Amino acid sequence: MRNRIALAAALATGLLALTAASATAAPNEVRTAASGDARACADVKLSGALPVPPAGMSVRQDVSIGPDCAPVLGPARLVAKAGPAATAQAAQAAPAAAPADRQVRSWSEMYDCCNIRMTGLYTTSSWSSDGTVVTTSATDATQQWNREPWNAGWSLKSSAKSADCVANCAVSTNVANASFTYKGIFDPTGNVYANTHRSTVALKADGTASCTFEVDLKNTFVGWNWQRGCE
Repeated sequence: MRNRIALAAALATGLLALTAASATAAPNEVRTAASGDARACADVKLSGALPVPPAGMSVRQDVSIGPDCAPVLGPARLVAKAGPAATAQAAQAAPAAAPADRQVRSWSEMYDCCNIRMTGLYTTSSWSSDGTVVTTSATDATQQWNREPWNAGWSLKSSAKSADCVANCAVSTNVANASFTYKGIFDPTGNVYANTHRSTVALKADGTASCTFEVDLKNTFVGWNWQRGCE
């Protein structure tokens, strides 16, 4: 309970490293049913970090694309653990993690203006430590994406994962990447949309961990929403 109160206080006072950077030019005027808004935003880059909460809790945050193409950060919310359906599906799809003292899951999901999840990257990390070093660690990554009828929609272009150290480490840093392309109802050429997710989980010898997220959007629209979290 003490840890939960301390984390909630940190969230409330803004002591956590929460950022969302946007490298975006002025909105472009377009007309498409996909947008929900007439303004498109090119080359949007978002990033941010969240702490891993106490057992039984989740930390979540939403970032939306504002009218000037700048990111609008929602509050970081500490809630009872009940991950989104996509996270549960990803956990079921992921290989079973090796037995360990601790486990953390992260998710990074991009939604359109109609609240349809377009792309998502999910990680499950497990690790053991003796208080001085991380004795063993392992991370699995899965991806999900939205398909449309007639074999159209989002597709997984590439995915990868890496770790700088998996045993006898002060910190085990695990990185997962997933790149997605789109060819479908809203762009038959396949050249307009692309989402790239990058999630980094740092597993520490003292039993704590942190999650860092990045998303690169080739083209987006006002009203698109990025949802990220750790539990």
